[in-house]
Amino acid sequence: MDFNRISGLRTHPAWRLLQADNAPLIISFLYRAFIVTNQRSIPAEELATRLDDYLHHLNENGERRIAKKGRDYLNDWSSGEQGYLRKYYPAARVGDEPLFDLTPATEKVIEWIASFEQKQFVGTESRLLTIFRLLQEIADETETDPAMRIRQLEQEKQAIERKIAQLVDGHITPHDSTRVKEKFLQAEETARQLLSDFRQVEENFRALDRGVRERITTSNSGKGQMLDTIFLKQDAITESDQGRSFKAFWSWLMSPASQEQLQQTLQKVLQLPEINALNSTSKQER
Repeated sequence: MDFNRISGLRTHPAWRLLQADNAPLIISFLYRAFIVTNQRSIPAEELATRLDDYLHHLNENGERRIAKKGRDYLNDWSSGEQGYLRKYYPAARVGDEPLFDLTPATEKVIEWIASFEQKQFVGTESRLLTIFRLLQEIADETETDPAMRIRQLEQEKQAIERKIAQLVDGHITPHDSTRVKEKFLQAEETARQLLSDFRQVEENFRALDRGVRERITTSNSGKGQMLDTIFLKQDAITESDQGRSFKAFWSWLMSPASQEQLQQTLQKVLQLPEINALNSTSKQER
């Protein structure tokens, strides 16, 4: 984060977005369209219609006089010079209309602007416990002394047995509403960050793919040597920390058992009165 590094970032799409004359329009609309609705890709016609409605709303309320159509704005925002949106066509679906998605840079700007707003409820206990749990898991997983590991597992076993005994005796500890809301808000924030990370991973993989294609186009090497280079590059990507993490994430996400478990858990949690109250408050604020 030295002077030269920061000066070079002035050409970054996120910096350009913050300096854009229409920054309030771009950020507020994309926040409504993608973040509030938790959508990834939106068809061009649908997104243009939403933008036209939003522009009409701004004009009606005297916010500004806007003459351009929504589709024209979308094309500008997805052009190479701007790069606020990613415009692409669905794979293997010739003739379909294009789709739009946020770029990682735009999402970072939206998250940053959203963080300026004062939160009505800031949970600290669940964050602290999460940090402690993660550190404990690292310590446990890297423990090489069998006796120490057995002692840790025995302690966990005893704690579980105590909880089972309490339930058998009919002692059910009532849940803490504050903790429930705090944990849900943390899960919600983590889910938004995961979606942002997923966009960044996708962009990284696309950049690697473009690099390989450019090498194929410009290389003077023989076909066999070029294939060896490509396969080595692919193996390096797969075996990298990012590649391994993404592979584990994708395997879990595509597992039918994991999907069913996640769906059942979500349904149960979203039915809790504390969560319903949170969702109602959130909708009113929007």
